Amino acid sequence: MISLLYIWLYSQSFHFHVAHLYAHFGYPSAQHIVGQRYLRGAGVIKNEEMAMHWFRRASQQDHPLASFNLAVGKLKNITGSMEVELLLDIAARQRIQEAQELLENVIRTKSKPLPTKGLGSFYKPKHVS
Repeated sequence: MISLLYIWLYSQSFHFHVAHLYAHFGYPSAQHIVGQRYLRGAGVIKNEEMAMHWFRRASQQDHPLASFNLAVGKLKNITGSMEVELLLDIAARQRIQEAQELLENVIRTKSKPLPTKGLGSFYKPKHVS
């Protein structure tokens, strides 16, 4: 009974810990969810560096939304050295429309730096469960 009360009162935190466990087991969807939670500070203290870490781990398993978020993080100078085009290509191949548009823009303006204001934002699903 007490555990149900805890889950009800701290559902965001509880969900984060469950997703975090599965993320450590290597599930790319869980890794993406953990990245989203760190990015937004949902159930955990907001930490963009940790968000990029988990997006990177999920993108290494070809998770399209994590690849897109990692590419956006790279363009916004949040993350390290992975190639933006490669990350966007992974997401675009999985029919993430924003990734396709951004990839086309990156290819078109390869010789010019992209303004960070026009990049849009990270992919945020309507509901992360």
